[in-house]
Amino acid sequence: MLPPDSQHPRFDAWQALWALRDAPDLIAEVSSANLADSLLLQNRLRQIWPAELVRDACALVDARRRARDKFSRADDLWLDRKGLEQATAEAVARHKALRFSEAVLDLCSGIGGDALALAARVVVEAVDLDPCAGQRLEWNAEVYGVASQVEARCADVTQCELDGRWLHLDPDRRTSGRKAVRLEDYVPSPDFLLAAMSRARGGAIKLSPAANFVGRFPDAEIELISLEGECKEATVWFGELAGGAPWRATVLPAGATLAGHPLEQVADLGPMGRYLYDPDPAVVRAGLVDLAANECGFQRLDASEEYLTSDRLVQTPFARGFEVEAVLPNNPNEIRAHFRQHPVGQVEIKCRHVPIDAEEIRRKLPLEGSGNAVLCFARIAGRTKAVVARRVVESSN
Repeated sequence: MLPPDSQHPRFDAWQALWALRDAPDLIAEVSSANLADSLLLQNRLRQIWPAELVRDACALVDARRRARDKFSRADDLWLDRKGLEQATAEAVARHKALRFSEAVLDLCSGIGGDALALAARVVVEAVDLDPCAGQRLEWNAEVYGVASQVEARCADVTQCELDGRWLHLDPDRRTSGRKAVRLEDYVPSPDFLLAAMSRARGGAIKLSPAANFVGRFPDAEIELISLEGECKEATVWFGELAGGAPWRATVLPAGATLAGHPLEQVADLGPMGRYLYDPDPAVVRAGLVDLAANECGFQRLDASEEYLTSDRLVQTPFARGFEVEAVLPNNPNEIRAHFRQHPVGQVEIKCRHVPIDAEEIRRKLPLEGSGNAVLCFARIAGRTKAVVARRVVESSN
């Protein structure tokens, strides 16, 4: 990447980043130390190294340790806290990259979460206003062995030529120092996102799964992606990369996916069966609970409740199963009486639309036995019930 102009507001930070790159012995020493005693460590290292360099090394090592859940090569990556927080997890980025088959323009590329996965398949031009982010991306591309596939440059993404190109765009959601949820607080703005969609050949826009995106992107496909039971992002697929259905829910690492229209499926209502099912958050956020229910043979417990049920065990990536032991009134005395008669040592408390204080409930339960149970507060046929259940052990097949 070309060096930024000396008048660039991040020029000094870019120079400091290179100084850290030139101090591998310091990074190795910090990496082998216990960061729990960070102040003591920094005081010792400052006897040998400049204070700012020591601080930067500690921040890098801390970010690498935090990144281990996101990246398989976290211990070698070049990261900062903001870049790591906004970076797409490796498994999610690889899933998205599968749709791209030609060179991609990656805007607001950050430290390279998506660019690295894309570069394993196609040539990537990565653009970010922060030269430090672009420099980290280039070094991270070396770590993943895709440096020849990536060109990083520092520029204003709103000035890029988009016509006829494949595009990936990850708007900045932390410009004020706090994570933004509303699209109106994203940079670049929703107006730019819509204009980019009309100019580019096709591509993907990464949004928070909690963002107000419903009805904002006509003719696009919105894919909600979860990883290990947590909904990670909403991807807006547009142009030639949009699928045939307006909504999609994808569950990783299984790679299972559902696609359809929320209003085209209606699941039957039914009484509590032998099993209770909690749909994956991507399925819920995509509005595809009824589709998942119909495909798996489940029934809804209530029209306003996402929990599902059946009398037979169905193992599916789209919902977590629980074997029901008792359905109790939402009465604290009866709930406590049940656990006195059926003692356990730990209780996981779940709910969706029923307002509860889980810690207060747990504190008052007589947990004097062994084993685990699940206490789920759910609406069943219009009434709130307390469902006692146990997690179903999922098959490895």
